[in-house]
Amino acid sequence: MESLIKFVEDEFVPKKDFPDFSAGDTITVYYEIKEGEKTRIQFFKGVVIQRRGSGSTETFTIRKMSGTVGVERIFPVNMPALQKIEVNKRGKVRRSRIFYFRELTGKKARIKEIRS
Repeated sequence: MESLIKFVEDEFVPKKDFPDFSAGDTITVYYEIKEGEKTRIQFFKGVVIQRRGSGSTETFTIRKMSGTVGVERIFPVNMPALQKIEVNKRGKVRRSRIFYFRELTGKKARIKEIRS
């Protein structure tokens, strides 16, 4: 049964070509918003907290600071409204899910950048 589901996902779910990114990276996600009959593209820039799932059910969570309030948003990788993803900075973290990042403030909330 699982192989049948995997086969259907691989055949019929369109793959989008996004750059590789992982937890700790700062990325900008451009996605389409429909307001009535009009559509516009909005972006969400923040730090990737986690990537979860695999195949067509994969999601990633991004956290940004809006003033003094932290805002998190979960994006499915195969969401049709996703236009593009830009990797702004690569971050060096030791974990694949950095939930401890939520409690950090000020200088402690910085992630070391990997320069290549």
